[in-house]
Amino acid sequence: MTADSKVRPASSWDDEAPDSEPVPPWTAQQVQTLLAREKPFSPWRVVGLQAVVGGLLALAWWLLGSAPAQQVRSTVWGAAAVVLPHALMAWGLRRRAVQAQAALLSFLVWELIKVGLAVVILVAAAWLVRDLSWPALLVALIACLKVHLGAWWWLSRAVQETN
Repeated sequence: MTADSKVRPASSWDDEAPDSEPVPPWTAQQVQTLLAREKPFSPWRVVGLQAVVGGLLALAWWLLGSAPAQQVRSTVWGAAAVVLPHALMAWGLRRRAVQAQAALLSFLVWELIKVGLAVVILVAAAWLVRDLSWPALLVALIACLKVHLGAWWWLSRAVQETN
């Protein structure tokens, strides 16, 4: 077996020329320009919009529902099961972490707290609210959860406009 007949490993990059030029790091001025151009998105805006959606649904049930008091009460519980946990998570994640691992752990802990609180609120609604209207509760719950999709769409649209 000669040296020419040896099989080279597929991941051998040492002899090959690079496919592209390396990207130079950004200067401080370029970063500041980008930060000035991008508008910060507050999670409190999402929480506020969720509360507005819950309030509008309660108003709709009050005006159009067959049992308005029961349906409004159920709508408030459904909206609270989304708005209160999200507000707690937004409050908990208000500080920036220095390391990526700490940020991830903080996010996961607050997400677990958020889900746990939502479950507690829904169980409390089932136990405490006499004549609970499940359709009203579920409509409010789903509508308030869908606010995240709207916010995600709005953010992606804003990013596409700036590029």
